Amino acid sequence: MPQSLTKNYIHLVFSTKYRLPIIAPNVEDKLHAYLGGTCKALSCPVLAVGGYVDHVHILFILSKNIALKDLVQRLKAHSSKWIKTQDAQLSQFYWQLGYGAFSISQKDVESVRYYIKNQHHHHTKEDFHTEFRSLLTKYEIDFDERYVWD
Repeated sequence: MPQSLTKNYIHLVFSTKYRLPIIAPNVEDKLHAYLGGTCKALSCPVLAVGGYVDHVHILFILSKNIALKDLVQRLKAHSSKWIKTQDAQLSQFYWQLGYGAFSISQKDVESVRYYIKNQHHHHTKEDFHTEFRSLLTKYEIDFDERYVWD
């Protein structure tokens, strides 16, 4: 085959260091836009960005030209530097070291997009720990609780 053809939908989740509730309403939309713009610049079309005060969710199509770990590293590094310029209270902003990335089927795109866009409502009922454990279980990812949180 003379060309490489891919379409990998990824649901990416990562939190602030120690899950500090530091993503304030005055910067949240701008942060989501920044993350989406970074993905787009790396040829990873974004379908949804959302989150809550202590974490973000991004649904995107992974480009065939970048490894997932490299995309996540760039997203975190660039957005961390950027957010520190937005407000003096964010000068000590950091993302957690790890992340969760889940491949989803095309038929599930709309339900995941809805889920991401409704994070504020979702978190009136469930905290991030419970949410992330549920995702790991849903996608049958083995994990050791001692190493999930930092």
